[in-house]
Amino acid sequence: QVQLVESGGGWVQPGGSLRLSCAASGSIFSINAMGWYRQAPGKQRELVAAITSGGSTNYADSVKGRFTISRDNAKNTVYLQMNSLKPEDTAVYYCMGLVVVTTHLNMEYDYWGQGTQVTVSS
Repeated sequence: QVQLVESGGGWVQPGGSLRLSCAASGSIFSINAMGWYRQAPGKQRELVAAITSGGSTNYADSVKGRFTISRDNAKNTVYLQMNSLKPEDTAVYYCMGLVVVTTHLNMEYDYWGQGTQVTVSS
């Protein structure tokens, strides 16, 4: 019904930058919050950054000042600009959207992308 597709992951050296994108499509009436989560091997999935439809943002302490989340509501797309990357940022990054679908206007559902690998190493 709703699909989220991430792109932009890859390998980068410490101190480098990457930009992730996530485009949502399908039976979307509106998307409230969108966010990026990550999961490193052997660790739990954690919130990296989130943004509301109005543009309010929230970041994990570990990425504040280095990562920037933004969204294009017209394109149902969320971005994550990652600068000054560190080896500890290595993880699979997942996009999430809180979506109101056209067939259930009184409900909000969370949809997830398939994940994109980010590897930071020298």
